[in-house]
Amino acid sequence: MNIYLESVNLDEIRSAASAGLADGVAFSHVAFSVDAPDSSAKERLEEISREFAFPVCVPVGAVTSANIYTEARELAKVSDQIVVQIPLVEDSLIPMAKLSAEGVVICATFVFNAAQGIIAAKAGASAVRVTLGDLEAYGQSGAQTLAEIKNVLDAGRHECDVMAASPQSAIQFAECATAGADIICLTPATLRALVVHPLSDRAVDRFLSDLAKRPKSRTPS
Repeated sequence: MNIYLESVNLDEIRSAASAGLADGVAFSHVAFSVDAPDSSAKERLEEISREFAFPVCVPVGAVTSANIYTEARELAKVSDQIVVQIPLVEDSLIPMAKLSAEGVVICATFVFNAAQGIIAAKAGASAVRVTLGDLEAYGQSGAQTLAEIKNVLDAGRHECDVMAASPQSAIQFAECATAGADIICLTPATLRALVVHPLSDRAVDRFLSDLAKRPKSRTPS
């Protein structure tokens, strides 16, 4: 299982990567204007791609067929590491198939059930992004939905990863892992929160207290 950091901050990415806790980055809410000559977003993509040898998932800012194709092609030109996130809507199916045939790596978003997962995989997606918050706001179990999508893709022998987006707690993170998610996307704040348990402070205090009780070693005279 891989962890993708939801951040465009280089220091945050460096910190997670140096600890072995970032296998990629994924942007979910940032619209990248790749056509603007002064686009700071494009520059940041180039910086991240140069410094880190892992996937960089970037969303298109379009929902119509022609615009999806054009923007995805522009994003893919930034680096071989770019994974283009494309919303699974009716207009996106043809450009997804065409882009996949041209070698563009695609992650389908707006995937909320197993049937959509199959459609996305057959259209050429190499990953499907499942947003837990949207599912649970709708009354569906995020973990159960992840497991269903994973099982149906495996049963059909589709080479398509299941990406769980934005668990908010250690419990949700563990549920995603148990459900078989291939990738879990985390914000830096959530990643830090996974390290610390409510009992951590008590354990540290006890550890320090035990250290203080150890007999002092005598220095040789």
